[in-house]
Amino acid sequence: MSFIKKFTYLVSTIALLLNIYIYTYPSLTPEKCNWSFQKSIPNLSQNDLLTNLQSTPYLGDLLNQYILKPKFKSPTIKDIKMLAFGDPQIKGNWPSTPYIKRLDTFGNDYYLGHIYNVMKKRLQPTHVAVLGDLFSSQWIGDSEFFNRTRRYVTRLFDQPDKEREYVLDFIKENERVDWMEFLNEKKAIDIHDLEFGYSDVYDWNTEDYSQLFENEPLFLNVSGNHDIGYSGDATWQHMARYFKLFGKDNFWIEYNRGTPYAYRIVVLNSLLLEGPALQPEFLEYTWEFLYKLFERKFKGSTILLTHVPFYKEEGLCVDGPFIDYYGPDAREDYKVNLLRSQNHLSYDTTQRVLSLIFNDEPGIILTGHDHEGCETFYNKNITNAKWSASKSKNSDVAIKEVTVRAMMGEYGGNSGIMTGHFNTKRQEWEFDFSLCPFIIQHVWWATKVVSIISALLFSTVFIFDL
Repeated sequence: MSFIKKFTYLVSTIALLLNIYIYTYPSLTPEKCNWSFQKSIPNLSQNDLLTNLQSTPYLGDLLNQYILKPKFKSPTIKDIKMLAFGDPQIKGNWPSTPYIKRLDTFGNDYYLGHIYNVMKKRLQPTHVAVLGDLFSSQWIGDSEFFNRTRRYVTRLFDQPDKEREYVLDFIKENERVDWMEFLNEKKAIDIHDLEFGYSDVYDWNTEDYSQLFENEPLFLNVSGNHDIGYSGDATWQHMARYFKLFGKDNFWIEYNRGTPYAYRIVVLNSLLLEGPALQPEFLEYTWEFLYKLFERKFKGSTILLTHVPFYKEEGLCVDGPFIDYYGPDAREDYKVNLLRSQNHLSYDTTQRVLSLIFNDEPGIILTGHDHEGCETFYNKNITNAKWSASKSKNSDVAIKEVTVRAMMGEYGGNSGIMTGHFNTKRQEWEFDFSLCPFIIQHVWWATKVVSIISALLFSTVFIFDL
């Protein structure tokens, strides 16, 4: 019995250490896992011991997070605090799926949800953005789309009550999406009358903004190729169910318009910019959105959220430029020559979109798609008005593009942290981005398994002691 007790204590110690790690992992790299630009207010009553502990790696951050909770100087203009997640790509199960695979899918939901919950509790963001590929495949029926959406809003990204209830009620009341009704509604609206814009939205469920940022963050979903398809295979059914459960694929939110500290968030469906497309009207809708955006002549900074990165030459990121089209071997004959996939937007489309959105105003771009992640700058040549990508800023007009590394387990469970801070001296928004890594999903799984074994062993020892 002595051996069992010793083994129990060993397993329990390992379980305790693993649990401490998975719930406090951001404290290992606090320089990557905190908001930028924050200036703490010195606590004059602290003793020397606490002051020394605060500067100790890991322990110091834990001390600040859970005990001391230092106060920060409130900026004149509230900072923009956005958590960004790339490509969760949650999978599903089919009747033939083995049980071990079903268990893996179940655990993966909670692994991704664990990352979100830890980071949300730690940082209390003002905005959360998921940069496309919410699901792992667009080739699923409505029932499976509903099932994954339910998991998305309950297991992965716990939503505010009203938003979660809307999704769950819709799924409960509908076996499928009536895409013909959606098509007719869209066709009945003149393209020039389409509405894309919002103003000063901090909460989708209320117009009372007296307590800004004190409740849930504003949640923003970006459409990815595995959610609606590339333009060569996106259908009205794909678009209808996305609109019904996740909202518009193109929209802007303007904040503080007409003030020196104005900024806007632009969500762009970059899958429907190029063709040939299965439904050419989708491209017309997206370009109409961009033209309307341009016509607003917005003065201020832009945070662009989209899925497919902009064009860049080979070697700047892991993914080089690539566009593929359906060939004669396509399963459906009507898809031959349509756009099948792309790593980046084309060069010409990149030039047009960057000019329409930024128009010599500052900003930042957050994208997904390339799971490895990348950071580049798009510099504008003032002479010929052309944009070119490079690893450094070498123009007075330069926009940083961050391709956020995927949050999937095999890529390390990453959270993107984007901070916007208004520099009152320069009278402009400054943006900073860092990537907060977790660890591969196997460690999270090991923590849960060892914790269960520890509980069973303690139960066994307790029973024998009786």
